[in-house]
Amino acid sequence: MESLILFGLVLGLLFIGVPVGISLGLSSILFVTFFSHDSLSSIALSLFGAGQHYTLLAIPFFILASSFMSTGGVAKRLINFAIAAVGHFRGGLAMASVLACMMFAALSGSSPATVVAIGTIAIAGMRQVGYSKEFASGVIANAGTLGILIPPSIVMVVYAAATDVSVGRMFLAGVFPGLLAGGMLMLAIYVVARIKGLPAEPWKGFGNIVRGGKEAGWGLFLVVIIMGGIYGGVFTPTEAAVVAAVYSIFIALFVYRDMGPLKNTPWVEESDSAIARVGFNGSVYGVSFFLVWEILSFFALADSETITSGDRAIWGLIMGVGLAIFYIYKRGHAINAPLFKCLLAGLPIWARNLGQMTRAFFPALFGGESRKVMLDGTKTTIMLMFIIANALLFAHTLSSERIPQMITEWMLGVGFNWFTFLIAVNVLLLIGGQFMEPSGLLVIVAPVVFPIAMQLGIDPIHLGIIMVVNMEIGMITPPIGLNLFVTSGITGMSLAQVVRAAMPFVAVLMVFLIIVTYVPALSTYLPYSIMGPELIN
Repeated sequence: MESLILFGLVLGLLFIGVPVGISLGLSSILFVTFFSHDSLSSIALSLFGAGQHYTLLAIPFFILASSFMSTGGVAKRLINFAIAAVGHFRGGLAMASVLACMMFAALSGSSPATVVAIGTIAIAGMRQVGYSKEFASGVIANAGTLGILIPPSIVMVVYAAATDVSVGRMFLAGVFPGLLAGGMLMLAIYVVARIKGLPAEPWKGFGNIVRGGKEAGWGLFLVVIIMGGIYGGVFTPTEAAVVAAVYSIFIALFVYRDMGPLKNTPWVEESDSAIARVGFNGSVYGVSFFLVWEILSFFALADSETITSGDRAIWGLIMGVGLAIFYIYKRGHAINAPLFKCLLAGLPIWARNLGQMTRAFFPALFGGESRKVMLDGTKTTIMLMFIIANALLFAHTLSSERIPQMITEWMLGVGFNWFTFLIAVNVLLLIGGQFMEPSGLLVIVAPVVFPIAMQLGIDPIHLGIIMVVNMEIGMITPPIGLNLFVTSGITGMSLAQVVRAAMPFVAVLMVFLIIVTYVPALSTYLPYSIMGPELIN
């Protein structure tokens, strides 16, 4: 009876239009006040505990990193790289949009951010070469959902916090499913493209792929920093989020220069001589290789007792200098310029850029564009954390009334096994995902289904991936599918038009959900091979 009253309060408040976060918190307070033996002080302690949850501290920093990486320049570089890689296939521009969404998902951890960043550019590009607006919108709406499946993922952080499982294992568990989901969407696009005769981009050679990868490299290296740092044992997922935020700010402001006082300021100007360009570019390759080597070798060899940081630096310096000399010698020979002359001619370009970065450092960090990005990220964080805090309060009320335990006993008593239980979980989450924001729904449902899953022998990491995939589908199903609203906003289409455009590809994700649900190794093989099995107390 208590469970019916509690859920009835939540549904009643939602039905009359009360926001999700307030509905969860207010229903918990009313239930504890009038129907429970628990004290109101437990509510205060629960809210205080939500603010002190170490794992949840990763969320605001991942959101901040996503905000800076969502600049148009980063998305455009990813799309160009994706087009160079797969654009020559039939329907290649749509397939490249999916691949770009997969790469951006690895930078942002957010589905709406992925839709906005990639969709704004990709949909316009697809329409210019003959794709229908509906087809382009359906592709982006579905591909954007990969933002919460491919690590790092904010929703995975929320699941880990709600169930006390490893964030690191959850991130690794999303790799193979994320690649499979993206591959299935691209295969579906290819089949449709062959049937409808959709256009293909001309093949421009492997050199174009290398150039595209070079332009997108600094953005994609964020993935290496996050994943390498976590699994190299250098920092925790929460610390990785902080590093990601700092790195994203530096790349957006000072390397890509997509915003701030250095916006549209090129590293190399047209007035620079060919000799100076060769010397500068060669030294940039050398310095870049040295920095990348230092970071990667630190992740791999930080705990080594035989190889010191000095050894790593010496090897990195030798290889970096060797790369720079090779490039300058090869390019300089083509223009009949000696090695040292090229090096000396490139120094003024270094001096000019370092001077620009020094003078623009504080104006870039505290300028109008940076403040706007931080304000937008703060608004998103406050909204999300408010929902999560109230969802945790609701979960606390469920736990104090032993509702999960009662549901567990009932389901086991009527003969549920792991197979039928997973069907029930999928149905519950698919329905709930149509009406609630993923993080809030996950915090509510996870504490209820998690004990049952453990009783039935279901792997906790596998369960987490199943729940994340359900949240993906929930983001593109009406009436509250967030990706549908975002796609409608950037295309000007009505919500009904976006829904019709997205539905054919939702069928692909439904097939993917079945595969993920009943092939546990797809989720568990990689994390358990690297980190060992998840142990639940």
